[in-house]
Amino acid sequence: MIVIFLGPPGAGKGTQAKMIAARRGIPQLSTGDMLRAAIAAGTELGKKCKATMDAGDLVSDDLVTGIIGERIDMEDCKPGFLLDGFPRTVRQAELLDEILEKKGRIIDVVLELSVDDEELVNRLNSRVAETKAKGGEVRSDDNEETFRKRLGVYNEQTAPLVPFYKDKGLVKTIDGMKSIDDVTAQIEAALS
Repeated sequence: MIVIFLGPPGAGKGTQAKMIAARRGIPQLSTGDMLRAAIAAGTELGKKCKATMDAGDLVSDDLVTGIIGERIDMEDCKPGFLLDGFPRTVRQAELLDEILEKKGRIIDVVLELSVDDEELVNRLNSRVAETKAKGGEVRSDDNEETFRKRLGVYNEQTAPLVPFYKDKGLVKTIDGMKSIDDVTAQIEAALS
């Protein structure tokens, strides 16, 4: 099973993808996690991506698609995988379709987590406050100004994926304003 999670930053895609991946026994592929790992490791790719990500902008389609193409060839992806944070543009979706077609694979479902923008800002501010209260380190891109920019980039560049995939009959919309457990239940029902 190949599943794509769509939704604005902070909608809960990562949280839900982790739970669904564990239940289904397939890996969650998060380009954000892969890129942050490259940054932490100080790789050449990581250095190229850090400035772009810190500014709230998107990493180039070719770099991200290359990372995904290599990753889905790994053994643990044979039974399927969840994509979280990719594709982010219609061009990336087209590139993904080309990669999957060459591999004889198809996307089974696209789950769109629908959440109100202002609620997302409130969630970010709560998460930052909780992290600080616990003495944790806040990510450099976790501030309201950068978040609002990321939200604008999502609405401009990524939201067009919803009609792109709706035209293919793949989208199932999930009410991301509900509790984590309710969202998980909606996702499980959509995957059944």
